[in-house]
Amino acid sequence: MSAMDDMDPEIAALLNETESNLPSAGAGGDDAGDDEGYTFGVEGSGRYKDDDSESETEKNPLAVDLSVSKFKPIEKFWEEEPNPVFDDPKYYKTCFTGEDESAPRLHQLLSKYLTSQDRNDRSAYRQQIIPAYWNFLRSMAPKMANARTPLCKHLAMRYGMVLPSLFAPDQKDFFSRAVLDNTTGEPVLYMDEWIKEIALGHLTPSLTDELPTKKKAGPAADQQRIQQLKSKNDGKMQSAENLLTSREAERARLELQVQDKVKMLTEHNPVIGLDNHTQPYSDTQRRLFAEINTLFHSLQKVDKELAGYLRELQDAKEVNYSLESKASEFSEDTVSIGLEEILGEMTTVRQMAKMTCGRQGNQFPILSKEFFHCLGKETGFRENVIRELEEIESIDPGCFQRIHRNVPNRIVPYVLLVPTYGDSGFCWEPFERLNRITSRGRIVIPMYPRNLKIACLTAVADLRWQVAKEKASFDWMSEGLTGQYYQYIEGKKLRGDVKQFFIEDYILWMTKECNGTQKLDKEVRAIFWRYIPFPQERKDELKKRSMVYQELYQRDINRSMSDGY
Repeated sequence: MSAMDDMDPEIAALLNETESNLPSAGAGGDDAGDDEGYTFGVEGSGRYKDDDSESETEKNPLAVDLSVSKFKPIEKFWEEEPNPVFDDPKYYKTCFTGEDESAPRLHQLLSKYLTSQDRNDRSAYRQQIIPAYWNFLRSMAPKMANARTPLCKHLAMRYGMVLPSLFAPDQKDFFSRAVLDNTTGEPVLYMDEWIKEIALGHLTPSLTDELPTKKKAGPAADQQRIQQLKSKNDGKMQSAENLLTSREAERARLELQVQDKVKMLTEHNPVIGLDNHTQPYSDTQRRLFAEINTLFHSLQKVDKELAGYLRELQDAKEVNYSLESKASEFSEDTVSIGLEEILGEMTTVRQMAKMTCGRQGNQFPILSKEFFHCLGKETGFRENVIRELEEIESIDPGCFQRIHRNVPNRIVPYVLLVPTYGDSGFCWEPFERLNRITSRGRIVIPMYPRNLKIACLTAVADLRWQVAKEKASFDWMSEGLTGQYYQYIEGKKLRGDVKQFFIEDYILWMTKECNGTQKLDKEVRAIFWRYIPFPQERKDELKKRSMVYQELYQRDINRSMSDGY
């Protein structure tokens, strides 16, 4: 009996088609395909959509809002009704329609891989499919910004889902109920959304170690330059507004104290026997003169700072109006940057995908029941990842914070979800080069790991390390979190990647030590207790469990009393 006889009849019939029946390279253009009802947009749920327009009031999930202090509760983890797209018999054909020569190449390799009975041949075909599939994605990438691109092309890039028959019926139902649109307001993006935002110029291409090429003239280059200037100015504007808000709050607090003390100062008891006269100031009231005077000095200082931040904000607003005016000249309905930048980002994303798997990991890029074994909550859908990040932040409140002028700014990084069977997330950029104040960093998380919590923890740990290292700059081996940890590694004479040691210890800190299970060395526990502190409520609970935590708790008190914390 042949492998074709053991195969699903739909797959066998499909793979029996010759290359002549497969859409030829470039045929049909962006609008090719018979599933015209399936379009993918921002509104709705990615189901049969007649209107390609985008709501102007839709909140941009990429914008940084410093007033947000935590993740919003997830309103919907799953769709009640399954999406019928996976039942479309033309799903596979539509995916390949309109693509370049990479489509028939991938089709040939996939056919040989699925029909081959020889183990060595299957292994060879599987390795050949990896670069062929990524070339296929490169062909589709520029189409992600087109609202008429069929949904199946988005899902092929988002989930690695080229042929629905490659996974079991229950898995098909599982993926058909995934929420397609970003209704969370968080910068957690699937690969197709990531490339779309890159193509539209809303998201700058990821930095690489390659030497920058000579900038080309033209509208795309002008828009990219304006976007960079706007990103840099946005950092100044958001920082000034945040500092202005904090100073206004401080002023209001001081003014309330002045009002209370003045009210106390104006309260006089009557003189006994002389009811129409009142007592002079008491000793307590006389002491209020000095206290009110100190408050006035504090108010004067706060007012001076407030005026400075107000001028900074006004200047930044004027620059923003000018840049917004220039940016409005470019259409948002067309690809806003050059094809070279889009393809360059795809090359970078492929490197990101490799890093989630590691050298020894499974880098097969297509979703298949042969390799997909995740449970519902362990699959890296957007909502599940946000749930994990929310839990991490509840234990490590400073994981997404950056300090500027002694004011902590909570800035959730961009999160790219790549459809790989990798187990490790990581940080690609701690923040943008032109806006170190309020720009988002970039972390990457695999969608099909063995343990989604660990994948998210490794990404956050890497982010924490890189932010601390950039903050310490040239003194990273001696100052702050990285300096203290580096000195510990050197003292132990450990050999290897210091950051990898840190990530492993961070995972123990967040999964074991947070619950009172002592797994770290004493020195590491002391470093983390100070530089990666738990919430105060958790500290209060831990000090009751062991003398080890009680001693660390007492060190906090001693540092605060000596003003050295």
